[in-house]
Amino acid sequence: MPRVPAHLCECAIGMLQGDMRTADVARAINYNVRTVKRLRQRYRETGRTADRPRSGRQCVTTPAQDRHIRTSHLRDRYRMATPTAQVTPGTHNPSISAQTVRNRLREAGLRACKPVVRQVLTRHHRQQRRLWAQTHHRWTRKDCQKLLFTDELRFW
Repeated sequence: MPRVPAHLCECAIGMLQGDMRTADVARAINYNVRTVKRLRQRYRETGRTADRPRSGRQCVTTPAQDRHIRTSHLRDRYRMATPTAQVTPGTHNPSISAQTVRNRLREAGLRACKPVVRQVLTRHHRQQRRLWAQTHHRWTRKDCQKLLFTDELRFW
């Protein structure tokens, strides 16, 4: 589950200090009421809205490497995760995995674009299509319903 961004946390605390109800604050920042209650409790205990430090595995990439991964994939939308992983060094390990690159792209809101390979239409193909359309331009809707158009390259 995504965490509440810092600017929304501070905005919510400001609303709560301005005597706004918890439900109204939750509706305003578009988060659950329980999330706002936990945020208020954390602010009362620590005086801060930032998350407490957590134990767990450290991130393999730095924020600068995350930015590099994001910008390289924004420049080339068809770039695959494997070559990016091979050229990006990790902080604890000389290499990172392709899955790490996919995770960073997902966190940035990016998705992989896979180029679709299709047959290129030649001049002959276009002439044949035009000829077919000219010979069948008087067809009715009933005649057209009897046809089945398929791309034979996609079916076996």
